[in-house]
Formats: sequence, structure tokens, C-alpha cells
Amino acid sequence: MNELNYNKDLETDILAAMRKPGKAYWFALGFTSSLFLMGLILWAYQIKTGMGAAGKNNPVGWAAYITSFVFWVGIAHSGTLISAVLFLFRAKFRSSFNRSAEAMTIFAIMTAGLFPLIHLGRVWFFYWLMPYPNQRMLWVNFKSPLIWDVFAVTTYFIVSLIFFYVGMIPDFAIVRRNVSGMRKWVYGAFSLGWTGTAVQWRHYAALYMFLAAFATPLVVSVHSVVSWDFAMSIVPGWHTTIFAPYFVAGAIFSGTAMVITLVVPMRKIIRLEKYITPGHFESIAKILLFTSLIVTYSYVVELFSAWYSGNEIELEVFRYRMTGDYCVIYWFMIFCNVLIPLTLFVPALRRNIKYLFAISLLVNAGMWCERFIIIVTSLARDHDPYTWGIYKPTIVDAGIVIGSFGLFFTLFLLFVKLLPVLSMTEKKEAVE
Repeated sequence: MNELNYNKDLETDILAAMRKPGKAYWFALGFTSSLFLMGLILWAYQIKTGMGAAGKNNPVGWAAYITSFVFWVGIAHSGTLISAVLFLFRAKFRSSFNRSAEAMTIFAIMTAGLFPLIHLGRVWFFYWLMPYPNQRMLWVNFKSPLIWDVFAVTTYFIVSLIFFYVGMIPDFAIVRRNVSGMRKWVYGAFSLGWTGTAVQWRHYAALYMFLAAFATPLVVSVHSVVSWDFAMSIVPGWHTTIFAPYFVAGAIFSGTAMVITLVVPMRKIIRLEKYITPGHFESIAKILLFTSLIVTYSYVVELFSAWYSGNEIELEVFRYRMTGDYCVIYWFMIFCNVLIPLTLFVPALRRNIKYLFAISLLVNAGMWCERFIIIVTSLARDHDPYTWGIYKPTIVDAGIVIGSFGLFFTLFLLFVKLLPVLSMTEKKEAVE
């Protein structure tokens, strides 16, 4: 296929995905939005009856909600990192995944932002967390990592949103050219008068390079701040210096898996097999394998550090994780995050799209379990045996967590119909 025909077919296929949805799309959207609605109803019930409905107790005050917060922040931090780092290294397969990864980042941050509010209980007092002068003579504690989270996650959201939007400006102009009526005006406004002149492309390339270079260290620093929520404490199992790189590696690992989870069905439903090939999936599977090895190494180093320290309390936390009340979750985490990804050393499995999709689901589950194990087991077995306790999830907090997945996938389904799912300009550039 020559370059002209490829470009024409590319625009036709991408724009076709943005036209009137079919029955399968409406069914998927109805299912995910129903999950989100269920989560909202359960949240309203929790507000009415109190936080006891969530199953949290003393000493396990951080449970499924903070686990989900860290999980979604991890998903968010990997999306822009995957896109930005692959752009800086000029990876050719990037154009097949970058738009989905960047959209995933925005939606995951929005989802993660709900959980501190849900965990707060009295959600109407959320503004007390904001550092601004007020008549109540209250001021936030800037020594607290929880306040660092507010600044870090907000900064990352703004930068990621700008990076996502700037990358779509040329594509908005293509969409504007091919639609009519109100949609033409809307996409025209978002395209900012883009005409594709040499001067515009020069400024665009410089800005996009700057944003990619700026977002890469920002991702590392922001997720390190999230890890300090735990590492800055003296709780056994948390107070360790490995948490910053450990959390960053886990974020890239889980985010890469989520990109595969999103792109595989999207590729099939809107018929993008021509533009997202098994070769592209093999390349991203290598990233998944590499980050899995880093996460595995982190598990080993974390365990070794506890043993080498000679601290009996620290060792007890790890013994409890492997043999205690949550041991099934721990070994499921090891199976999903350590053992299963090793099969990707086989080239044929890296190109097997169905197999990759199954692995991505297991990795997503395993990474949620990893955050659960870190948070809950350390709180359940603290220094004083008198304070030990067990956390058992309830229908309320489990339903709210499931509802967060409904929100995330609902937003992604809306993205598929409202915005170009592939970067048409980058695909054309790759052909040229």
C-alpha cells in the first residue's frame, strides 16, 4: 500500500470509530456506567450510616480505599511515562499505544482523586486539606506526606492533561476537516486554528519535546512522593528506603498491563488490526516483562533487607504476609506479578494477543493485591500485639472499589467515541 492510500485509509478508519456507536458499544457503556452508579449509591449509603459500613477498624484504618488510591495513581503515572519515554527514545511502536496510555493517565488520576474523599468519611470537609488562608485559623502540615500528595498529584494531572491535549491538536484539525455542523465548530475550537504550516510544526515539535522531557522526571518524583506516605512512617513493613523505586517500577508495570487491557478489545471492536499489529504488542510485552523483573527484584531486596537488619518485628511482618491471614492474597500476588510474566520470555507468547490480554488482567489483579498486602498486613500486625486486628472487606467498600473500575472504563469508552484513539499525524510520519 502506497503512502497516499495508507494516509487516506488511516483517516477513514479512525474517523469511522468516532461515528454512531453500535449495539456492542452501548452494551459495554451501559454495563460500566451501571457499575459506577452502584459505587455512587454505596458511597451515599456509607456517608449516611458512617465509616463502619466500610469494614475498617482499629488498627487497620487504611484498607481498600487507600489500596485503590495507590493502585489508580500507579496506573496514572505509567501512562504519560510510557508515552513520554518512548517518544524521547524514538520508539516506532509508540504511536500504536501513546494516545490510549495518555487518556488512561487522565482517567486514572480522576478515579484516584475520589478515594481520599471516600476515605475521608465527612466528605463535605474536604476543603480543609487545601492550603489557603481561612477564617478558621487552620493551616495544613507541610511536613506530612499526605499534603505532599495533594501538590504532587495535582501537578502531575495538569502536566499530563497539557501533554495529552497538545498531542491531539493536529488530529483535531483533521477531524474538523471531515465533520460538519456543531462538531466542526467544537473540533475547530480545540484545534486552535491549526493549518499545518512549517512554522506551526516547528513550534509544535519544540513544545512536545519539552513536555515529554518535563513529564518524565515528574512521574518518577510524584510516585516517589506517594510511596513516602508509607516510608515516612515507623510502621513495620513500611519504613524502608526501597519504597520510592519500588513504587515507580510497580507503577510502570501495572500501567503497561492496563494499556494492553484497554487496547486489545479496542483494536478488535473498532477494527484497528492494520495499525496495531502483533509486532507492536510484542514490543510492549517486552516492557511488561522488563518491569516485572524489576518488581521481582524489589520483592527479593525488600525481604532480604528485613532479614539482614535482624529486626524481629520487621521479620514478623514478612512471615505474617507469607503465612498469616492474608497469605492467599500474597501468593496470588507472587503468581501474577512474578511467575506468570516469565512466560513472556517465549517469543511466540509475546505475539499472542489473547494470551497477552489474559496476562494483563492477572497483572492488574496482582498489583492491586500487592498494594493491599503492603497496607493491610503492616497495619494488622504493628509493634504491639495488644493492638493486632483483622480487616475484612464488606459489600460497601468492595462495591465502591468495583464502581471505580466502572468509572474508569466508562470514561475510556467515551474517549473512544469523542476523540481520535490513534495519533494520525504520528502514524503518517512513521510511514514517511
